[in-house]
Amino acid sequence: MLEVINTEKRFREIREEWTELLAHSSADCIFLTWEWLYTWWKHLAGKRKLHVLVIRSGEDLIGIAPLASPSTKLIRLAHIRALEFLGTGSVGSDYLDIIARRGKEVEVLDILVEYLQREKFVLDLKQLAKDASLAFQLAARLEHQHWNRSEIHTNVCPFIDLAGHNWQSFQAGLGPKHRYNFHRRLKNLYHEFDARFECIVSEDRRSAALAALVALHNRRMQERGGSDGLHSSELVGFHEELTGLALARGWLRLFVLTLNNEKAAALYGFMYGKKFYFYQSGFDPRYSPYSVGLVTMGMTIEAAIEDGAEEFDLLHGDEKYKSLWAKKQRDLARVELSPPTPGAWMYTKAIGLSRLARRAVRVSLTRLQSPVWGEAK
Repeated sequence: MLEVINTEKRFREIREEWTELLAHSSADCIFLTWEWLYTWWKHLAGKRKLHVLVIRSGEDLIGIAPLASPSTKLIRLAHIRALEFLGTGSVGSDYLDIIARRGKEVEVLDILVEYLQREKFVLDLKQLAKDASLAFQLAARLEHQHWNRSEIHTNVCPFIDLAGHNWQSFQAGLGPKHRYNFHRRLKNLYHEFDARFECIVSEDRRSAALAALVALHNRRMQERGGSDGLHSSELVGFHEELTGLALARGWLRLFVLTLNNEKAAALYGFMYGKKFYFYQSGFDPRYSPYSVGLVTMGMTIEAAIEDGAEEFDLLHGDEKYKSLWAKKQRDLARVELSPPTPGAWMYTKAIGLSRLARRAVRVSLTRLQSPVWGEAK
């Protein structure tokens, strides 16, 4: 049996069942929790319409496809209906997927394929783990039914395998230059300042610590043209509510580095199950000479090991500093699926042309901004 949840009230009501199902699925991660996706819906859904597909076998919940229906001008002009995962957009959700009870994946996919074949939705599924996503199996099923499939590699998630490690054995695996630099910077910091590094664990300090993280992050990102992760009141509102829920569940890890009673750096993450998710960080550029970002990351990894983490996930982005700590990575992909209908075909072609046009503009701007050959740089 398949139910479409399209009201916020019904979304609230399914919280306990959702949580139990996720814990018994292979998709279990912080970004598919009810807390993350319901809070996203409240603060960041925009003009989307809720379209969560709930699948039962008798009375037992066996699957959830956490979807919403976007509303864009192109979708309306093409007279099609589209679906995408909840959690999409600049909030930075990774590993979005279909949630299915272990052992019931085939039954869940059978029901979803039948529904999508009948309803003819176009699907735009982003931030999928390329080698471990039930959504990829759904895509293969639909492609076999003559749906058009497009797949794009979008990003990578570097991660550290901490299983079996303590802090000393983990450090032994780092590059000698990086290991030496971290210890030198850490020692200098505590020599030059009255330094404190702490994890915020009380509700009465949570909001102030989050506000400090947001301010430090945006101050740091000003040098790079501004943030795209904590730049709007909607995003900050999302994190204000989410951190309260995560603290109550024991997931929140909000670290603050204080130097002479001034907040110099902060790091925001989650300890969910045996995995630490590094979500966001920030630091005061005045303390850049002391490498406070490097020191904060190292001390956070140490705290995660002490917390029992078997993996430290740095999430999407191939920034150079991540490669200093992490030697492994997961690929992320975007999969687009359209049924064999004229409207879907027109929509797919229009999307392709729009992307080509945007790419051409970016190339042109890059060439205009590049120095002329022979000129001093």
